[in-house]
Amino acid sequence: MKIALSARSYLFVPGHQPERYAKALASGADAVIVDLEDAVPAADKAAAAQALRDAWPKLDASRMLIRINPRSTRWHDADVALCAALRPAAVVVPKAEHPDDLLEIALHAHCGERGVLALIESARGLAQVRTIAACPAVGRLLLGHIDLQADLGLRCEADERELDGVRFELVMASRLAGLSPPVDGVTVATDDAERLRTDAQRAQRFGFGGKLCIHPKQVAPLHAALAPSEQQLAWARRVLEAAQAAGGGAVRVDGEMVDRPVVLLAQQLLSIPRGDKT
Repeated sequence: MKIALSARSYLFVPGHQPERYAKALASGADAVIVDLEDAVPAADKAAAAQALRDAWPKLDASRMLIRINPRSTRWHDADVALCAALRPAAVVVPKAEHPDDLLEIALHAHCGERGVLALIESARGLAQVRTIAACPAVGRLLLGHIDLQADLGLRCEADERELDGVRFELVMASRLAGLSPPVDGVTVATDDAERLRTDAQRAQRFGFGGKLCIHPKQVAPLHAALAPSEQQLAWARRVLEAAQAAGGGAVRVDGEMVDRPVVLLAQQLLSIPRGDKT
């Protein structure tokens, strides 16, 4: 559960391709989401669930999450029952819109308090995001920005400026509910390392704590992009050393005044994992 709530990288793997499960775990991703929803054709849903059941004893369950099908589909109840049997680190609920639904899923999936990760990917979900974040079943918010863009009819530009308000709202809702920072959506350009870096750094600026991945080769660059630079770490160390020497009083570092909020920022920077280190 701890990994599911604090991961930097969540790597999707299609449920109907069990040969990829172990490869996903070996990618260095903090957590792996076996996808029984969008990545699996309707004709392969039952086979995907059975493949996951068969492979589960050989997997590191502490890092394995399951994305179930929405409540509106005929596969939902079976997916929830599968989660109850396998006990993944968390259950990822797509198109989360109603806290009562999330509580019901948590109850029947036996995933306990904070065992649901809620994907916000619809107008209704966004409108209810603070209530969803406050739901006892929810451990973290995930942004499904592509579905959300489609639902809202937004024009999809590369810089995604149209989603600035959405990202701020997910961070605000998470903070008010005492959750870990939310997780940003995928970068679909799997061969564009610069785009991934830019997307990851934007997510970090907005206050996100992680990002969804769709290919193993995105994991290491993502971790590197989210890690503080050596210059930032050196600054943070200078701040903490100066604050300690000042005995808690205000002090100047690099020509700028340092008080408690700056000290807290320095502590946060030094606590962020670096690169592929967990």
